[in-house]
This record gives sequence, C-alpha cells and structure tokens, in this order.
Amino acid sequence: MPSGPAVRSPARLTSGETAAASRNWVAPSAAEAEPAACGAADSASAVQADSADAAAAAAAVDTTVAELGGLDILVNNAGVASGALIEDFALEEFDRIVNINVRGVFAASKAAVPHLGKGGRIINIGSVNADRVPVPAFSVYALSKAAVAGFTRGLARELGPRGITVNNVQPGPIATDMNPADGPLADQMTPLLAVGHYGHTSDVASAVAFLASPDAGYITGIALNVDGGFLI
Repeated sequence: MPSGPAVRSPARLTSGETAAASRNWVAPSAAEAEPAACGAADSASAVQADSADAAAAAAAVDTTVAELGGLDILVNNAGVASGALIEDFALEEFDRIVNINVRGVFAASKAAVPHLGKGGRIINIGSVNADRVPVPAFSVYALSKAAVAGFTRGLARELGPRGITVNNVQPGPIATDMNPADGPLADQMTPLLAVGHYGHTSDVASAVAFLASPDAGYITGIALNVDGGFLI
C-alpha cells in the first residue's frame, strides 16, 4: 500500500531560505516547474541523482548548496515500493528498496547536516505502513518505512541541541501514479479510511510546509500521520 512520491511541491519558503527536496525524477521539464513551486524563493535548481547511490545523493545536496548559497530545509521524499510474498521476493529487489528508501535518506541527511544551522529542518517522508500493513506482500516496504521512522527519532535526539528539528510525515493512501485512487488496491484501502477517500499530494505538501515553518520550531522527532484516519 505505497503512498508514492507524495510531495508534489516543496515547502513554501520565506525570503532568504534555501530548501533541498528529493523526489522521484519524472522528466527534465520538472526543473521548469520548481521556481513556481517554491513560492517566495528567489531562485530554484533541479539536480538529478540516483537516491540509491549514496555518493550521488550526497553530491546532489552539495551541488544544491553551491548553486543556491546554503541550506535551511531538507525534504527526503524519493521512494519506491513493490509487492511480493517473501518466498517470491528477490534479494536484488530488497536491496533496491532499502537502498532508496533508507540508505538514500541517511546519505542525504548526512550530507545536509554540515550545512544546516540553528532553525534547520530535516523532513522525511515515511508511510503509515511503518505502523500498519493491512494487505500482504508489502513487508519489505513496511520494513523500509519503519527504518525511516526510527532514524527520524534518533536523529532528532542527536540534532536537537544544535537547533535542528527532524520529523517524519507519514502519508496514508494518497492518489499518486504509484497508488492511484482507482487502482488495484483502492477497493481494499478506501473502506479503511475514516474520511472515505484517498488524500491528495497537496495534503502531504501542507504538512511538510507546516513542519518547515517557524510555527513548528518546538516540534521534533514526531510522525505526523496524513492518513485520513487510516490508523484509527
């Protein structure tokens, strides 16, 4: 029950702030959309890298810092999922999911921390599947998102004294290319939602924007569920 690349626009920035947001690459034209998505940002840059490659993920952060002059917010949003029962789950696919969903988050965060000062933000995009897996065949995806949840809490403790907050947004069923509202899982997922329908990427983006804002300066180490009541 993957939520997919859930944030379609990064947090809106106040003047002078710089953010890096990882996401699944769709097409080179994505670079043209980033300036408008960044709200008050004076400039934007799209850097393509393979999140499964730790060196490439780190280089993407460094390139962003060099091009934009600093870093205030990191959003770890790139992610993948696939489903299969454990007897049929290839080790190569296990490695791919863990490398992107877990190793990529670690690598980007590690690269970002030296550039983040007091008031900095790291926002990870996890999944409610870290806490509930209502259908079979998604154990590896759940494993990867549970790892992100644990990493968020540990890193929040580590970076708190430096004035950097670390939080985890956990989407439930969100209508994306990976998990469309009329897709094969919809009949099983929709009845589990208190609101009775899939969410939208804008719902997740709004949660990210809040956690990136000054209003969330005393919030760290949490999992913010954007799930339409999926975990009730």
